[in-house]
Amino acid sequence: MSKNQTNPSIITRDVDKIAIKTGNTYESISIIGQRARQISSKMKEELSGKLSEFASSVDNLEEIFENREQIEISKYYERMPKPSALAIDEFLGDKIDYRAREEATDEN
Repeated sequence: MSKNQTNPSIITRDVDKIAIKTGNTYESISIIGQRARQISSKMKEELSGKLSEFASSVDNLEEIFENREQIEISKYYERMPKPSALAIDEFLGDKIDYRAREEATDEN
């Protein structure tokens, strides 16, 4: 995974900047939320894949060393920016492709 330039700490966001992209605050937040779920799912997959390497049914002396590696991997993912912060930065940086859904009209 490449290094991200997103600050993992809490940041106050300007809602107007978020809303201006779509013209609607709620639509923008919906797009950001969908992207955050995608990022979260990908991160969870990566973490599970890395931690599955440590799964074993045999107890031995190497287990202590493996647990240290496992802890370091977990700490790395804990320090990463939250998926919502990454999604907001992508949205504001025009890195998310989206299209507006057309509302159905009744033409009886």
